Amino acid sequence: MLTFALLVFAVGAIGGLVLASHVLRGKFAPWALSLIHALLGAVGLILLIVVLVHGAATHQVTISFILFLIAALGGFVLASFHLRKRLPPKAAVIGHAGLAIVGFLVLLAAVI
Repeated sequence: MLTFALLVFAVGAIGGLVLASHVLRGKFAPWALSLIHALLGAVGLILLIVVLVHGAATHQVTISFILFLIAALGGFVLASFHLRKRLPPKAAVIGHAGLAIVGFLVLLAAVI
């Protein structure tokens, strides 16, 4: 299940790169891609929750979950800017991406 979660997060990260590239160039990100990115993140979090609930999680998985959860909350903040038709601060985009990348690397370390 951890490998599947890792895969889901990896696919979501590809979309996240596209989204971040738009915002960092001063353009609005495609809304449909934002929704797919959020859905993939939610699926990944749910998979991690299942692992945590079953008690099969290492400390690395728990840390990864917490980092992804904080990144998801940042994603909601970024989406709120989009809904208000305002570009989010670039620092917020970088912070969201940075947390997700660290969460991904910690999860990757737990899997391998």
